[in-house]
Amino acid sequence: MIIIGAILLILGLVTGIGLLWTIGIILLVIGLALWLLGAVGHAVGGRRHYW
Repeated sequence: MIIIGAILLILGLVTGIGLLWTIGIILLVIGLALWLLGAVGHAVGGRRHYW
């Protein structure tokens, strides 16, 4: 999610499409929040780990 958010953010900045830029920021923030929760040890999405 972080990678997709970063790609959309870059595409939005390069092409000048504000919607891509906004969606990229939202996905980047959500991805970072989920990553932080997982790193701290909280269950994310009902799982304590991915495998």
